[in-house]
Amino acid sequence: MSQTLRIGVVDQSPIHDGRPGSDALLRSLELAQFCDQAGFSRYWIAEHHNTPSYASPAPEILIAAIAANTQQIRVGSGGVMLSHYSPLKVAETFSSLEALYPGRIDLGVGRAPGGSSLSTHALAYPGYPSGAELYPEQLNDLLSMLKGRLPEGHQYGGLMAMPGTNPPPAPWVLGSGSGSTELAGALGAGFVLALFIGTDHRGPDIIQHYRKCFRSGGFSHRPEAMIASAVICADSEEEARFIAGTHTYWKLQSVLKGNRESLRSPEQVADLYQKLSPSEQSYFDQTRNSMILGTPEQCRERIEQLAGYHGVEEVLAINVTYRFQDRITSYRKLARIMELEQPALNAKAS
Repeated sequence: MSQTLRIGVVDQSPIHDGRPGSDALLRSLELAQFCDQAGFSRYWIAEHHNTPSYASPAPEILIAAIAANTQQIRVGSGGVMLSHYSPLKVAETFSSLEALYPGRIDLGVGRAPGGSSLSTHALAYPGYPSGAELYPEQLNDLLSMLKGRLPEGHQYGGLMAMPGTNPPPAPWVLGSGSGSTELAGALGAGFVLALFIGTDHRGPDIIQHYRKCFRSGGFSHRPEAMIASAVICADSEEEARFIAGTHTYWKLQSVLKGNRESLRSPEQVADLYQKLSPSEQSYFDQTRNSMILGTPEQCRERIEQLAGYHGVEEVLAINVTYRFQDRITSYRKLARIMELEQPALNAKAS
């Protein structure tokens, strides 16, 4: 392996090649099996609702399928959008997963809705969506239930999250900035800085602050942090940037116009780019430039630079492409250049 650097994967289950959403889940399973054989450290499933481009609204179901069909890779959520669910339900779901696949389950949790306002309200029906101000309390309850230790006087004191495991699944708090660092540290959870969300510069002070705030909470005895970034490896930088147009254009439509449309092919995006306004082209360029794109050698150099800058030993790579073949090829090139343990690839080469 490259020094001590580990590489994991975040999978948004993109719907490739204009095919049905059900096909995307099968491609996620196929990619996870490849990543297990290739030596990637983790495989995390994102959660999205009412989003035609992404096919995984229930990461816990895909986690179970992937864990059952892989051997050693850690599998988890990247992440469960806690605002939609009761802490007890999440605790029991992931406790069950940990019981079935001991030592391999990660529980990544985020505060974003992962969908439109319509889906947010529908998920809460017949109640009402919980506000962001409840997130710290929900997260605290969730982690307490996983440990089987609700605070004295808690309204659900004496409640047991079944089946219960010791140790519990590993908790991680997801954030795109500094907003969740103190919470993650105070609760003794791991922290993931999602650099692929937004284009603003995020400095090393974010993870440093998380480590400063860390208190052992019955999970890890030391602060654990990762960064997550968009990565596409190809034979040339030009090809990687061309392939990345798909994800870039989707982000532009989602962020600037509120359109959660299907993924466009790189060829379509090249034509559509010419029709964008100057400000939209500027946003497109800025978004694509925030990704790690290029040859395997260029990608390795940039990944190692980012890991060193943020002071982490593990990087999660996210990769959204129109064609599934481009996606799996990118991860294959990444595995080789990062010198991961990859017995399956070595066997094929021989």
